[in-house]
Amino acid sequence: MPPSVFITLLSILLTFNTYLSSSKPLLLPLSHSLSKSNFNSTHHLLKSTTTHSTTRFRNHKQRHHHHVSLPLSPGTDYTLSFSLSSQTISLYMDTGSDVVWLPCSPFSCILCEGKSPSTISNVKPLNISAAARKVSCKSRACSAVHSRIPSSDLCAMAQCPLEDIEISDCAKFTCPSFYYAYGDGSFVAKLYRDTLEIPMSNPSLNMHNFTFGCAHEALGEPIGVAGFGRGALSLPAQLATSSPHLGNQFSYCLVSHSFDSARVRGPSPLILGRYSFDRKNKRIESQNDIIDFKYTPLLENPTHPYFYLVGLEAVTIGKKRLISPLNLTKVDEKGNGGMVVDSGTTYTMLPAEMYTPLVTEFSNRVEMFNRRAPHVEDRTGLSPCYYIDSVKNVPQLIFHFVGNSSVTMPRRNYFYEFLDGGDDGKSKRKVGCMMLMNGGDFPESDGPTGLLGNYQQQGFEVMYDLENKRVGFAERKCAALWDTLG
Repeated sequence: MPPSVFITLLSILLTFNTYLSSSKPLLLPLSHSLSKSNFNSTHHLLKSTTTHSTTRFRNHKQRHHHHVSLPLSPGTDYTLSFSLSSQTISLYMDTGSDVVWLPCSPFSCILCEGKSPSTISNVKPLNISAAARKVSCKSRACSAVHSRIPSSDLCAMAQCPLEDIEISDCAKFTCPSFYYAYGDGSFVAKLYRDTLEIPMSNPSLNMHNFTFGCAHEALGEPIGVAGFGRGALSLPAQLATSSPHLGNQFSYCLVSHSFDSARVRGPSPLILGRYSFDRKNKRIESQNDIIDFKYTPLLENPTHPYFYLVGLEAVTIGKKRLISPLNLTKVDEKGNGGMVVDSGTTYTMLPAEMYTPLVTEFSNRVEMFNRRAPHVEDRTGLSPCYYIDSVKNVPQLIFHFVGNSSVTMPRRNYFYEFLDGGDDGKSKRKVGCMMLMNGGDFPESDGPTGLLGNYQQQGFEVMYDLENKRVGFAERKCAALWDTLG
């Protein structure tokens, strides 16, 4: 190699490495739209979210096919907006799925009435641009979305002639449509590539050859999903191929809302990449690690590789430490066990073996000063619920994750207070309900044993460190973090 060429290549490499080390993280806004105004009453809202959480968790446990998605409304309503084919769209941000898909024109949806949150109900299906290209059946993306089916089978499905299949020349044949099913709906989509733009991020982002699913038909889900799971076609995975400093680590900080839209005065920050805050000079800097996060390692799952699974060793309620069952701390060779960290489910689900003693200890403390409200439990799906006379005796809740990582929950994250009555002619009374749910006992099913929902993640920055295979938690004032980073 001539010296001049070597020097040029070295200069390019050094420039690229300097760019990576000095690049700022990417800041995007997440919007939360679910509030009491979307429902007839608080009881109706809570019943909808508890039903949704139970359905989604049970489907997590019963997933056998690589790409079976899950219902995302109500409750899973953190939305992310970006531009595709020169059109702005809003999708659910979901760490529990691993593909980006959206409704495309012409679009028909069965049983979708009333499912779209009011703030994004006017979003129109995407008009595919002339620049968008269909993905070839020979592409790795096609194999990934079809559960890694061999390319020869995919080419046959795409009606590629035998002669072309034999010589592996099927590039001109497009990937067959893929099917997703979930608890109360499904959709069929085709894979496309186009330029994704996020102009509302800071700084702005353009991703060329971005792969996404385009659905013309759906059942029960009118809004698409920005999958942030561990699969090859998730948004972080695709970003990591061109910008590893952005795609190999992301975090979000969900602004505490208590289902009251008036309390949310700004977006929840979604941060792609690493950052640290220089308090002295009041500026953001990139950094390989952030010391105030409490990290727990990700568990590998051979059956469900797209989940962010962690081990929960114990839960402290008040002064009592409850040791987790073994299947909540690790994943076995069949892919069963662990706790999935999921932005797309509202409430934390614990197995009955863990939930029952936790509720017993909780009730022993709270019932000393407050009377049980069973009719509120029936109407909301939450339990236990109490008429509130004193909140001083609500015991503290701490999650102890594998890796000596203990996360103390603010009381608002697991005990929700609201007014009961008034709609039936009776006087209103203040009630409070525990916001953890019984995941049941499913000895014959596979999948995760527990789930950490987005309601319990409020007020924390949750860091997904894909490079080091770990998840971190740091308590934050999320609205102030948005102001600082912005």
